[in-house]
Amino acid sequence: MVLEGTFVSAWILLRGLTREKRHWGDFPEILRRSCGDVQIHAIDLPGNGCLNMQESPLQVTEMADSCRRQLTVQGISPPYFILAMSLGAMVAVTWVTRNPEEIEGCVLINTSLRSFNPFYHRLRPRSYPALLSLLLPWHSHHSRESIILRITSNRPIRADTLAEWAGYANQNPVSPRNALRQLFAAASCRSPSAKPQSPILILSSAQDQLVDPRCSRVLAAKWNSSFAEHPTAGHDLPLDDAAWVAERIRCWVDELATKQ
Repeated sequence: MVLEGTFVSAWILLRGLTREKRHWGDFPEILRRSCGDVQIHAIDLPGNGCLNMQESPLQVTEMADSCRRQLTVQGISPPYFILAMSLGAMVAVTWVTRNPEEIEGCVLINTSLRSFNPFYHRLRPRSYPALLSLLLPWHSHHSRESIILRITSNRPIRADTLAEWAGYANQNPVSPRNALRQLFAAASCRSPSAKPQSPILILSSAQDQLVDPRCSRVLAAKWNSSFAEHPTAGHDLPLDDAAWVAERIRCWVDELATKQ
């Protein structure tokens, strides 16, 4: 269902730490079919994807500013809906807090904020060895992406997905320096002093190996936001169950439509 004058707004998709827009795979098309042929635009954070030669900011606010500039250059005008994961969701929260007039609503997937959760929930300690190993210089792109898939996905690793992701890393490598700068920005990101004005849907994975699902549960409770939790998916929820994510969004859109 598409709301007149509201849900024709563009949907902006933001990925997380060291990920780029191509990592969405076929999810944008699945979302488009589910939500009525909406306009969908995936963009990269500085330091990732087509912006991999840029220095990643140390502040999430600067990442949000970069997203806004990119959309202006591309001629994509607000208002927007934002669908964002992890670090990208932190960017979305900052964006909707600072520029609420631009954002119709946000869908936040497996994210966390410093004000609400301890560091060992925001990044699970058992993931530290794997994450640190990604900085070792002798790892190939194939090896690094295999490690990333193991800690972010709970489904069996598909050879074609691994090959595609290794290809992205070969074409647009993210430097270790930028990876660390993004990690610092994520660790520093605090909650706004008040709940964002726009509608929020928070989606979580109960079996997330990277971020404790309590982070999403606490955030949803603090903001009294719409919330749904997948029982088996990993951190990369759209990869593990794209159809479930699209359906939850469609239901949320329909619910908002009835309130207009």
